[in-house]
Amino acid sequence: MLFWIIVVVAIVFIFRSPSLRQQWITGPAFRLFKRVLPPLSQTEREAMEAGSVWLEADLFKGQPDWHKLYSLALPELTQEEQDFIDNEVTELMSLIDDFDAVHNRKDFSDEAWQYMREKGFFSLIIPKEYGGKAFSALANSTIVSKIASRSLSAGVTVMVPNSLGPGELLSHYGTQEQKDYWLPRLAKGQDIPCFALTGPEAGSDAGGIPDTGVVTIGEFEGKDTLGIRLNWEKRYITLAPVATVLGLAFKLNDPDGLLGDTKNIGITCALIPTNHPGVEVGNRHLPLEQAFMNGTTRGKDVFIPLDWIIGGKDYAGKGWRMLIECLSAGRGISLPALSAGNAHLSAQTTAIYSAIRQQFGCSLYEFEGVQEGLAQLAANAYKAEAIRRLTAGAIDLGQKPGVVTAIAKYHMTELARQSINIAMDIHGGKGIQMGPNNYLASLYTALPVSITVEGANILTRNLMIFGQGATRCHPYVFEEMMAAAEPDFQTGLAQFEPLLFKHVKFAVGNAFSAFFNGLTGAHFVSVPKQDANKRHMQQIHRISKGLAFCSDIAMLMLGGELKRREMLSARLGDVLSELYMASAVLKHFYATGANPQQQPLVDFLIRESLVNCEEALKGFCRHISNPLVGVLLKRLLFPWGTSFTSVHDKVKTRLATELCTNEAYRNSLTPLCYVGTQKDDAVRVLNDAMTAINNLAPLVKKVVAAQKAKTLPRKGSIFQLRDIALAEGVLSEAEAAQVAEADALRMRVINVDEFDFSLATVVNN
Repeated sequence: MLFWIIVVVAIVFIFRSPSLRQQWITGPAFRLFKRVLPPLSQTEREAMEAGSVWLEADLFKGQPDWHKLYSLALPELTQEEQDFIDNEVTELMSLIDDFDAVHNRKDFSDEAWQYMREKGFFSLIIPKEYGGKAFSALANSTIVSKIASRSLSAGVTVMVPNSLGPGELLSHYGTQEQKDYWLPRLAKGQDIPCFALTGPEAGSDAGGIPDTGVVTIGEFEGKDTLGIRLNWEKRYITLAPVATVLGLAFKLNDPDGLLGDTKNIGITCALIPTNHPGVEVGNRHLPLEQAFMNGTTRGKDVFIPLDWIIGGKDYAGKGWRMLIECLSAGRGISLPALSAGNAHLSAQTTAIYSAIRQQFGCSLYEFEGVQEGLAQLAANAYKAEAIRRLTAGAIDLGQKPGVVTAIAKYHMTELARQSINIAMDIHGGKGIQMGPNNYLASLYTALPVSITVEGANILTRNLMIFGQGATRCHPYVFEEMMAAAEPDFQTGLAQFEPLLFKHVKFAVGNAFSAFFNGLTGAHFVSVPKQDANKRHMQQIHRISKGLAFCSDIAMLMLGGELKRREMLSARLGDVLSELYMASAVLKHFYATGANPQQQPLVDFLIRESLVNCEEALKGFCRHISNPLVGVLLKRLLFPWGTSFTSVHDKVKTRLATELCTNEAYRNSLTPLCYVGTQKDDAVRVLNDAMTAINNLAPLVKKVVAAQKAKTLPRKGSIFQLRDIALAEGVLSEAEAAQVAEADALRMRVINVDEFDFSLATVVNN
């Protein structure tokens, strides 16, 4: 007993003595931290400091804030924005023939291009004082989604000038002179912008761009001018072949010290007219044969004045931070918008086709195998809209959440991939025959474009989501890293010491909470809703605690090595992503009126997320470096074994049936799906056929009654028995004509395009 008293007193004495504490506890811990931590480059530091953290930080810390989530007043479309969508967007879509643009022209008509210029499709984000629309992120997203459901090529064409590019960079960072000159020209469509970042040897590694600029004295407009001599080679640049002004990212050097003492100034962004001497707009790419403009640009010994730097001389070397902040916003608007349009089109068209198309005497949606896919399509459409609105809403609220936008980009493009694959599978041969009547093929073919843009999904999942999340969202790690980067050991230790004790307390608390919630099934977690979603919120809270503790274990055991253990860190990123997406679904449910009809969708999606979280956490435990630690972690998180299962098959059947038979329900899930106004539009034909067939319901009853009375043959549909029913007086001539009209529309849906031998013209719809 005396021994333990002495031990306790000694420990207390050490902790109360700063010198002894630093010598025996915090000093060694700090040295270990500095040793395992990789060097923090300037670009990495700027990337971490750029932007903001938002709801994802609460989830990462194990502290989901439901009151904050549900009280968020997300912006809605203004009347001006809604009118633009109802009128200008609808008119533009009538001018876009995607099949002709993709397979014949490799471009849009002159009329479509002119309309986009004149009506402000390239100036959605430009302030009104410069002639732009100044639309919200939500409006920008909705417009791109609608257009993408008609034509991905058109969606990309509108998307790019309104995301990362000269318009956004000038609006945020440009000098007044630059804004006054360029923004009105961009707003009017007088100039078409592009932004050149990616090159042959610098794709996802934007920080490693080899393109250079050297500060020097050169001749400009007949005068000796302080400026930059540039050399660059870029590719994959959207709109480059038609651009009149080029935004360029390069590394700026000042070997002669003309700007100051710093020689390697860093990444810088400049704005250059494409007709400037030495600027070469190169050949065009054909990304998966799509019609949007994409190509190369090069420059050799191109001299520009210093004031062509975006933001002027003061912004020399600040390009990386500018790009990171703008990429975060663009990534959260543009690519989720393309994906949402895809998901909504896939769900609506596949549901209607499954109701119209019959096999073995049954509509396709009556087969359980098809129902499983249809249920996933319905869930994906709902989930896409939930994530899109919450993420765009964050940007409208002034946030620049790099982690959230990376989550949205990765998971929504993967969601779109799943949706279009299901749609193609259910459509079968209809989906693979190219032609104006095929509303899926172009989206299916072009899907990898979205997945590749702004960092391929492998990069986004394996490096960005958890890589940024671990440092930005953790309450202490980023400050600890800054302390470790201090060149003076004692100064760094003084900063590190209080953080260490807070960090230990935080980790221990999460461990106890995760274990207790696992033992009790999280039944004692307090949440604000006492309805059907109460258990969902409790279980999300439980997983959030588990993520927080596992993240600390991973960083403690692996340190800087965690960056290279991509498969391991990606699993933790998956958990953070699923928690954010589940939160978005709950927010969307309550924000849209908590319609009980949509509760099965919420159940489907939350259960799906929880199953994915459990799988990811168990995978993390299985593959962590020390097997014993992994076993203990797994028992701590899931003491009773498997905790979550997907919804019952009956729920999937219900979702599929509702999607295919309830028009109001279907339209509420797919509001972003464009339905053309012209009668030959393929999606219009699909909807018209469904309406015409539904209107036959009273006549179908008459035919069925006649079949039971043996007036008509027992076998056969109303379409097959139409002539006999007319002859037998079961149907009047007007009713038979109505059946014939519906049958003609039905066959237009079922039939596919045919071409003559030269593929020059469509010969049969």
